[in-house]
Formats: sequence, C-alpha cells, structure tokens
Amino acid sequence: QLQLVESGGGLVQPGGSLRLSCAASGATLEYLTIGWFRQAPGKEREEISCITGRIGSTNYADSAKGRFTVSIDNAKNTAYLQMDSVNSEDTAVYYCAATLGASVRAMCETYLPLAHWYDSWGQGTQVTVSS
Repeated sequence: QLQLVESGGGLVQPGGSLRLSCAASGATLEYLTIGWFRQAPGKEREEISCITGRIGSTNYADSAKGRFTVSIDNAKNTAYLQMDSVNSEDTAVYYCAATLGASVRAMCETYLPLAHWYDSWGQGTQVTVSS
C-alpha cells in the first residue's frame, strides 16, 4: 500500500526558501504522478504542481511558476517541492499526493490534475511565512 510522508515545513521569513519532501513507501515513484497541493485557513485546497515519475514532466500553478520547483529523486523514492521567494500568501498546509493512473500522467503533462484524481495523500506539513 502506497504511503506518503511529507516533511520540511516550518517557519520561514518572507523572501526565504524552504524545501518540502514527500517520501514514498509501498510503491516506486518512478511509476507515479505526484501532485503538490496546499490549503490555507479559510481557503479551498489549491493545486500547486505536479510531476510525472518516469519522464519528469512538470506543471505549475501561476502562483508557483518561477518560484517553486518540483523534482523527484528516484534513488530515494522521494519527491521535493523547492519553494523560493516565499511570501505570506504561501502560508498553508502543504500536501503531496500520488497516483498510478496513466490518464493522470497525461494530464500532468498538459495541466494540473485536480485533487480527486489522486489516490494517496500525505498527512500534510505546515508552512508559515512570517517575519
């Protein structure tokens, strides 16, 4: 059974950087599509990015383009979300999600798949941007 565990959240100053990790067990990320989401208090869950495991195709929300970078280390079976130039609007609980679905892999190459396409979710990690 696929399990995902996020880590790396915390308090970061505006303009700073943070790297979130999503460690997978029970399946190989190489065959999965990974999505990153976030949810701020009082707001709906937002799709941030996705990456396909084998080819490494990526897609980003406008709010993340140019600041966030998603990657996969297949040797560690871990996905990462590098967050740079953060601001207060990035404060949220961040989640990684994964699916084996081939259709979702194709989606990710073109646009960000919605949350319901993903089968497995991590527990979330809090990111707080504040001075």
